[in-house]
Amino acid sequence: QVQLVESGGGSVQAGGSLRLSCAASGRIFSINVMGWYRQAPGKQRELVAALANGAIMEYADSVKGRFTISRDNAKNTMYLQMNSLKPEDTAVYYCNMKIRSAPWTTPNTYWGQGTQVTVSS
Repeated sequence: QVQLVESGGGSVQAGGSLRLSCAASGRIFSINVMGWYRQAPGKQRELVAALANGAIMEYADSVKGRFTISRDNAKNTMYLQMNSLKPEDTAVYYCNMKIRSAPWTTPNTYWGQGTQVTVSS
């Protein structure tokens, strides 16, 4: 079994910073794709940033230059550094990983429990 545990959400004023973490535990052979998503009230879940095999795949246009995604392979942990936060960044943030549990298996997709980020003006 694999579990993703998120931490680091909270409330900040506009212009502030937060750092989200997502730690994977359990039977892990490799993590192929990592990503952060967010869902604001009344809106669909959207991709914020993604990594594939260590290389940055993409950032949402709305966060480019403000957010940075990174990973620590030794800890099976992914981070999202969020700077210059805006009220429109308010949402529940979810981490997502595609994890292979053994060399002969196909990757499965896992989600974190979600963490609330609230930015006040």
